Amino acid sequence: MTRFAKLPQKHPLVCAIAYDGLCTFEFGIAVELFALARPEFENWYSFATVKAEPGPIRAVGGFTLEAQDDLSLLQGASLIIVPGWRGADTPVPVALCEALRAAYSKGARIASICSGVFVLAAAGLLDGKSATTHWRYTDKLAERYPAINVDPDVLFVEGDRVFTSAGSAAGLDLGLHIIRQDFGAQVAASVARRLVLPAQRDGGQRQFVPRPEPKPRAGSGLAALQDRIRGSINEDWPIERMASVAATSGRTLARRFHEEAGTTPLNWLKGERVSRASELLENGTIPLSDVWEICGFGSAETFRREFRKTMGVPPVRYRERLGAPQ
Repeated sequence: MTRFAKLPQKHPLVCAIAYDGLCTFEFGIAVELFALARPEFENWYSFATVKAEPGPIRAVGGFTLEAQDDLSLLQGASLIIVPGWRGADTPVPVALCEALRAAYSKGARIASICSGVFVLAAAGLLDGKSATTHWRYTDKLAERYPAINVDPDVLFVEGDRVFTSAGSAAGLDLGLHIIRQDFGAQVAASVARRLVLPAQRDGGQRQFVPRPEPKPRAGSGLAALQDRIRGSINEDWPIERMASVAATSGRTLARRFHEEAGTTPLNWLKGERVSRASELLENGTIPLSDVWEICGFGSAETFRREFRKTMGVPPVRYRERLGAPQ
């Protein structure tokens, strides 16, 4: 049984915003999920591309898109999708902000993919709400719009008819979530199968964020210690041993780690072990049952706990995502 009865129309209108500098992949996600004909379902969406401004709409990839409908169509939309934006620092047209606010006040749902969150933020639709975006933009979003509670870890956020998603592919996760709400789990699973995607992904975008290497000060001795630990990550490294190798006291070592790495020695060590484990899981040639010992976790349970805490998914799911053998 579907949840279609909660929708205002038999074929609810989905509008995707098109703009000069259009993010092609994000726009394609909206088209694939909501515009593609699906005769296997009795009820499905209607779809329109709405131009955000006059003039040519040049998309990433070197082609130009023509859209016949303008912002006035948004007033009849059930769902409006903003598929990215041409730049986090690029102003959003006043007319687009006004049209989104007016449509929202009439009951429309508004969703953004990746950098499209900056359009919703500029329109004031996220004030007092939680939101997310690509991990590259989360700090900028939080700094520019302090009234928004930015969650940098999740794949998407829903709140009071406003939806935001993380990096580009997370738009697929969000779209499937909306389809699941509108038509039920079975329909969403069918759409996911056609896309050759899982109906729901585990974890969040933490697992995709590169971990920057700390930059110790010259002559501090910390870099040599870190290299030594990385070279024997499978061994026990209590604070006393670290301090001895660095030829300093435990208190001084803790202060140096705080100043240069922004964390404690033991937390840094946990992060290095998780980082090494993720490399082994991505490689796919080391049996999962051996990874925890190679990385010095001490037990399989500690390995699973620390890996999931840091990466947002358990080790087995991380490897499955990469299609590597178990």
